[in-house]
Amino acid sequence: MRSTPRWKKWAIAAAVALGVYAAAFVAFFQVMRRPPDEFGRIMARLPMPLMMVFPFQPMWNVARGGSLQVGQPAPDFALPRRDTGDTVRLREFRGHRPVVLVFGSYT
Repeated sequence: MRSTPRWKKWAIAAAVALGVYAAAFVAFFQVMRRPPDEFGRIMARLPMPLMMVFPFQPMWNVARGGSLQVGQPAPDFALPRRDTGDTVRLREFRGHRPVVLVFGSYT
């Protein structure tokens, strides 16, 4: 019986590796589409080098992009106040004065 040529073994290994990468890519993308608290719990358990394996930022922009266009009003949301614990809703500020929303990490 003849053995498989070396190039075929490499081709099969590459195809399997590509398939595993594609499956992991899709799974990671689906995790990005989950609600923020669930996404955070999952991401806390994943190893950091995973961020270097996938194109995190472009995936995130697509997964969390939404359909809001420039010039449209921001959707309403509620956040707890850090000083009193009360809830503040964005809609409470509509029509009063300009509101600047800054999203980011201050850690």
